[in-house]
Amino acid sequence: MTRLLQAVANCDSGTLSQIAGNTSDKPKQCVLNVNTERLVDALFRQFKQVFPAAGATNLRTLAEESAAKKQWVVAFAENGITTREQLAAGMRWARAKDTPFMPSPGQFIEQCKAGARYAVGLPDADELYRRVMKYCGERGFYKCPENYPWETNADYWMITALYSQMKAGNLTELELLQRCKKQLKTMAKRVTSGEDIPEPRKQLPQLYIPSKPDIAKAHIADIRVRFGFRKA
Repeated sequence: MTRLLQAVANCDSGTLSQIAGNTSDKPKQCVLNVNTERLVDALFRQFKQVFPAAGATNLRTLAEESAAKKQWVVAFAENGITTREQLAAGMRWARAKDTPFMPSPGQFIEQCKAGARYAVGLPDADELYRRVMKYCGERGFYKCPENYPWETNADYWMITALYSQMKAGNLTELELLQRCKKQLKTMAKRVTSGEDIPEPRKQLPQLYIPSKPDIAKAHIADIRVRFGFRKA
């Protein structure tokens, strides 16, 4: 499996697209060797065991299976699936699925990423959204955001950023959830790259141009509370 991942990591998405059947561009120097193909075979053997209906749906013939393997390799390359930990996370999810049908590359890749985030101590998007809502309800009990009982340093930076975005843009539930996914993606890159996430520290207030007077007043009140300013 390691050799497969190295081969994927060393190939750009354009080259792998050609391997998958898109020959609109000239081939680049990246060829999947016999050992790599065997490792792909091993991954798909696991899929056949975990998803017994795959042989009657996605992988009915050798030609379909070969085409599917190429598409999965392309998908891995395009989405940065290059570590054993990511694939292991995806397979844990696959084994827990209560279905005989094989997932799409996108579904499997999302679980690879989610598992990798969990491995470095980050929540999923739904849990981060819940934590933002909890912070909204309890932040008034603390003198400043830095005094709030954060579970991790990463939580502080993600949740305070999301709170500011939510207040500034009057975000809907769906919009906030999408912002949660973006925050997690950014933080996961920072953590997995080895960055030491700093402890909570007081931040300068972000200035916005509100669209309504009541929103402007709410921002001013928030800044006064956070920084101890007295009313004029």
